[in-house]
Amino acid sequence: MEDKYNVSSMGLTYDFIHNAAVANTDIKLSDNEDSQSNVEKSSIKAIIKHSGEITGYELSNGERITKERGVELAKDGAISGVSVSTSRKGEEYLRSLRDDDESNNLSALPVVEE
Repeated sequence: MEDKYNVSSMGLTYDFIHNAAVANTDIKLSDNEDSQSNVEKSSIKAIIKHSGEITGYELSNGERITKERGVELAKDGAISGVSVSTSRKGEEYLRSLRDDDESNNLSALPVVEE
């Protein structure tokens, strides 16, 4: 079951989506004035793994970033198509935004082993 909450304050909108079935919460921050529309956002083109664990992401501009940096950029609205979720262990990670196109899900992207 999902609970959705929307909070607006000082020109920013916070969308909270809590999924009790998997015990995680997605948080999406958006600027009501849409100032991000003038900034070109990156997208994730590949997942970087080490020993089977996600350690980073390759962006559409070719830059490789750590998982932690990916979370920071997503929170800042600099990566399109993802939201930040929190695991049961309290670790933040990226999730694909929900839509009907499975081909753009993070799980469908190429994997780079390091």
